[in-house]
Amino acid sequence: MSSTNSRMRNQRVAGPALGLAGILLFLLVWEVVARAGIVDQRFLPPASEVLVTFFGNLIEPGFYQAVGETMLAWAIGLAISTVAAVVIGLIIGSSSFLSKATYSTIEFLRPIPSVALIPLAVLLFGVRIESSLMLIIYASFWQVLLQVLYGVADVDPVAENTAKSYGLGPLARARYVIWPTVLPYLMTGLRLASAVALILAITAELIIVSRGLGYQIALSQSGGAISEMYALVLATGLIGVIINLAMRFIERKTLSWHSSIRSEVVA
Repeated sequence: MSSTNSRMRNQRVAGPALGLAGILLFLLVWEVVARAGIVDQRFLPPASEVLVTFFGNLIEPGFYQAVGETMLAWAIGLAISTVAAVVIGLIIGSSSFLSKATYSTIEFLRPIPSVALIPLAVLLFGVRIESSLMLIIYASFWQVLLQVLYGVADVDPVAENTAKSYGLGPLARARYVIWPTVLPYLMTGLRLASAVALILAITAELIIVSRGLGYQIALSQSGGAISEMYALVLATGLIGVIINLAMRFIERKTLSWHSSIRSEVVA
């Protein structure tokens, strides 16, 4: 038992250590490439210079205002898309007729890139947060919907028939039979959708919305503040990492009873 616990502790330490080593190696290569003149420093400033700008931003109120604008659009869009996808997914997945009737429509709409809807978003809402929300909701919706549909399709028919034989109504079956099966799929879809929502929030701000981190990146690029631009790009990457870690934490806590999470802990 002690050897198993020791191995688990070593694995927990080795993972973050290797991740940190990878980041440091990336920054070192970036620094060398810029300092050696392999890439013109006008277009790729040294990593050290960008990091100084990045940490300088952390004490600027304007930076946090831009982050707040981006995260507001991210949170609202993700929440709306998740609720809509769960409700629609449960309704469609619970009916074989609806599953067959909507299959071709879903397969047609799902591959459409959200960025292709930018002209429509601008036409409908102009350069406002609603344009960002339209793109975020559209892109995130499919991530969650498909996972919910997969989850409903994976419900054990024997368990469902047994629940029916014991007199459980539709709501009770949805709570005790369907939901526990769908939940792991939903958490996967939510984790994927959270990343997609951030990508679309930044993209929308880069192109159509005059606020948020994306807008600040575009403003820095057009103004020739290249170090500032790279620092903001690093900030968006850091936010993405934080979101991913937070979603994985929520997933582990929500699915602590599930075999997949228990096997991660034991492994």
